[in-house]
Amino acid sequence: MKKVVVGLSGGVDSSTSAAILHHEGYNVVGLTLWLMKGKGQCCSEGMVDAAGICEQLGVPHYIVDSRDVFEKYIVDYLVSGYGSGVTPLPCSQCNKAVKFGPMLRYAQAELGIDYIATGHYAQVEFDNTTGRYQLRRAVDRQKDQTYFLYDLEQEILAHCLFPLGRYPKSQTRRVAAEFDLQTADKPESQDLCLVESHGSMKTFLEKYLAPKPGDIVDVDGRVLGRHEGIHNYTIGQRKGLGIAAAHPLYVVAIDAGRNRVVVGDRASVHSPDCTVQRINWVSIAPPDAPIRARVQVRYRTRPVDATIVPLDGGRAKAIFDEPQFGITPGQAAVWYDGDILLGGGLIEPEAKD
Repeated sequence: MKKVVVGLSGGVDSSTSAAILHHEGYNVVGLTLWLMKGKGQCCSEGMVDAAGICEQLGVPHYIVDSRDVFEKYIVDYLVSGYGSGVTPLPCSQCNKAVKFGPMLRYAQAELGIDYIATGHYAQVEFDNTTGRYQLRRAVDRQKDQTYFLYDLEQEILAHCLFPLGRYPKSQTRRVAAEFDLQTADKPESQDLCLVESHGSMKTFLEKYLAPKPGDIVDVDGRVLGRHEGIHNYTIGQRKGLGIAAAHPLYVVAIDAGRNRVVVGDRASVHSPDCTVQRINWVSIAPPDAPIRARVQVRYRTRPVDATIVPLDGGRAKAIFDEPQFGITPGQAAVWYDGDILLGGGLIEPEAKD
């Protein structure tokens, strides 16, 4: 019988993944990572629900204390990023450094199991032509989570199962009800676990970053107002600036060196390109010439046509066919060929004069 370790958060998606695999004949083992205390999907309540699902299915359940790992790779990562003027993307970092890698190592070393599964909406297929595992969008494009999985390397994808990749979300709920899972009607998590735990990202950051007042200036350097800390702002932000102006103002740049926030009109927040670092080429080998692709620069933005130009040092430049709004350092730029995720990386801050 095929064996698989299923990462269980206590939510309906991971629970349904475990039930589907169990129904398909897999020898399922549940695994929950203890990441933090407090409210949200990564807390004690989630562990209780995960244990309940395993009891329903009649499968073993293990809990691994990953709080130190989470603190190092996510909490410190967020605090450092916001403090330096970028807007970090914790989910992709968490998937690579906290969840998938450690889960697979635990499954193989402690349980002798070679496959892991999660409740992510994505698909993995092996391409015989390239000899690589392809990461593909989920059937339900509204729920597709490949954007957050771009940093998973071949060594991880070769051992991953994503049962929900072939289901629309509405069907997931129906399947959960058919299996009579106790999480079938559980509300979905609406935000980052840290945000849910602390109420807002601002409240979370206040625990780690002291107020550091500075100027809010326009693109010509004229002082328009004051801020209490650059960590409270992100590129493209319009609300909460506290500035009266004749036309809407948006955050254009965050200048950590001068501790100031730069604002301008909407047109000034559009960029023709961006430079991307820490690239992971997923479904294809790193190209040695420019390629055409559809690039997504935030989870909820639609992909747009662009040219990806390889640069030295494992970097690349994404040149958009049309300038894009709110390109944000610290977020991911991920590129696709149709449903196939080709690669992605983190958007670099622009060089200061």
